[in-house]
Amino acid sequence: MTSVKEFRIEEDATDEELGRGSFVFTDAYSVFDWGKMPDQIPRKGASLCTMGAFNFELLEDEGVPTHYRGVVERSSTDRRTSSDDDFENGDIVDLEDATRPPWEMAIDLTQVPDLPNEGREYDYERYHDAAGENYLIPLEIVFRNRVPVGSSLRSRTEPADHGLALDSWPDEAVDLDDPIVEFTTKYEESDRHLEREEADSIAGAASIEDLESLAREVNRIVTEQADSAGLVHEDGKIECLFYQGEIRVADVVGTFDENRFSYEGTQLSKEVLRQYHKRTQPEWVQTVDAAKAQAKREDVADWKSLCDEDPEPLEADVLETASDLYCAGANAYTGQELFDAPPLSSAIGAVQRL
Repeated sequence: MTSVKEFRIEEDATDEELGRGSFVFTDAYSVFDWGKMPDQIPRKGASLCTMGAFNFELLEDEGVPTHYRGVVERSSTDRRTSSDDDFENGDIVDLEDATRPPWEMAIDLTQVPDLPNEGREYDYERYHDAAGENYLIPLEIVFRNRVPVGSSLRSRTEPADHGLALDSWPDEAVDLDDPIVEFTTKYEESDRHLEREEADSIAGAASIEDLESLAREVNRIVTEQADSAGLVHEDGKIECLFYQGEIRVADVVGTFDENRFSYEGTQLSKEVLRQYHKRTQPEWVQTVDAAKAQAKREDVADWKSLCDEDPEPLEADVLETASDLYCAGANAYTGQELFDAPPLSSAIGAVQRL
């Protein structure tokens, strides 16, 4: 399904019914929209699956509808030995009943029609004609609790656009009393920020007002959980499905890949890996930026075809530090010692020394 998680189908979705399947979380990672990077981060997949399951269960407890069904118990911790037969016989349990940190999450499935395009022009009308009343909404709904220095929001908008009593963006992060909610495309080769009217059109039968309200509720729940763990929840996103008039939260929620958290001023998300690549492989990062800009100028959807440089693997100690960060962060966020990892303060210290 993506560069960092695999997708299993037990029963296909139809126009009238949801299907059933699972996400299999891998230890792969992606930065700068590159896709699968040349390394794997040990235990990353299990930490993200654990955090995602924990958050889905929080949402369900608060009455927020989701596509989550539980985590899949395995007799083996080696995902390479599992099979489709394995999946059919795997027990689906609540996170608290899992005997080890899970790496597979059972979910309801919806339809994802093809999105035809000519260059950078995408035909959402055909997408919705094929989708009917059971489809994945082709949007990402982004919420921001903080506007850091360097945020794209600063280059696209002014503080007054968000009701802030500032003449211009200051040289430090701005914490928001009222979160900012924005919409971006999901399936285009290079995602775009959308004006509300265009987002409403792309959402199809789903109400843009309901999507915003749902995003704010998810943000509230994740932010309160982060606060209880001593973390700052800076921003994040949700994806949703539409089924017979109801919007449900889909994909995965509130992990260190979907959201940005910080601890005592240090990033606790894959932003750490983004920044590390900027420092250590600046030529590759510049090549990516140049390819994206060229693709936009030339109306080319596949910007990676314009890249003539690939990322280099990371050193073993960097991968170990990243692994400890994911696992220590998951322990702290959930309030449970699920992973053998150092205290979060120690993991953060190692990140600061990279």
